[in-house]
Amino acid sequence: MGQEPRPGLPMGRPFGIPVYVSPSWFLVAILVTVMFESQVNDRLGEIVARPASYAVAFAYAVLLYASVFVHELSHAITARVLGLPVRSVTLHILGGETAIEREAPTPGREFLIAFAGPLTNLVLAGAGLLAHAALPLPPIAALLVEALTFANLLVGLFNLLPGLPLDGGRLVRAAVWKATGRARNGAIVAGQVGRVLALLCLFGGAYAATYRTGTGGGISWLALLWSALVASFIWIGASQAIRAERVRDRFPLLQARRLARRAARVTPEVPLAEAVRRAQEQRAGAIVVVDHDGTPRGLVSEKAVLATPDHRRPWITVGDLARTLEPDLTLPADLGGEDLIIALRRAPATEYLLTEPDGSVYGVLATSDVDRAFAGL
Repeated sequence: MGQEPRPGLPMGRPFGIPVYVSPSWFLVAILVTVMFESQVNDRLGEIVARPASYAVAFAYAVLLYASVFVHELSHAITARVLGLPVRSVTLHILGGETAIEREAPTPGREFLIAFAGPLTNLVLAGAGLLAHAALPLPPIAALLVEALTFANLLVGLFNLLPGLPLDGGRLVRAAVWKATGRARNGAIVAGQVGRVLALLCLFGGAYAATYRTGTGGGISWLALLWSALVASFIWIGASQAIRAERVRDRFPLLQARRLARRAARVTPEVPLAEAVRRAQEQRAGAIVVVDHDGTPRGLVSEKAVLATPDHRRPWITVGDLARTLEPDLTLPADLGGEDLIIALRRAPATEYLLTEPDGSVYGVLATSDVDRAFAGL
């Protein structure tokens, strides 16, 4: 539950939503460029010679991921409109991912958020068909529009397949949730369907890749590899969704009050050695820095204490090591379950101050303790 690394290279914050591009995207961009260049050369070889044909193919790779970006941004904006905080949008090797901080509270909102992405792709595909039919496009633009129209149609329909982690799986989850009244049932059903889809994708891709063998064409190893990659993505995502629901069943066992450490309170000028002695004397597992009125001002991380050699501790004050107590680092002692996880993700840190309803200090919650408890669920 500590500081989460950035999922990729930051590309901006449209609508206030951080957007990242994973380094794996560049590998796919190169692959798409090389594969699409042959089509450019076949269709436009007379007017676009190499290496200019590679520039056209690369433009297609960029526009393709622009479509993926719009798909994910549709999820993010819809979630924001429905009151759900969005952490980030990331483009990666298999498309994109929108990180929403918490689950939709109703099946209706889940349905709307999930459907926004594929709907956007289908609208783009329709716009491409209309542009191709109504506008006198030059040859390069016509080829790009045709390719993007097909790609958006394929992405939209593929994402509507009824299994997690695809958007269609979220639609199934919403439908089962609505029918049974339990979000867990929807996730389990959609996750199991996702596993079936993964197997169908793997075996279907293997059949398609080897079909040419019977006609003397040989095996398409690239198609075989790609189908295995997509199948792995779906299987892992579906399995994670099922596992997450089983873990969520035991979320109520995660209670901040039960996991808290007793806190020794010291003023900033107290030497670290003395603060450690007082903590040991009080059987406390954490150190809270307070002002002379007793108001908490900072937390001393366990890592900082352990990193300070014994011979230096008498000469370093706790104020030198303390992290300023920001508002998000103070949590109610009664926080628990999924609300606790959301609070920790909102402001990643190593320690949090826990307070009673009257504002008094109850103790300190260390993320290492939460991680150990979480791993045991």
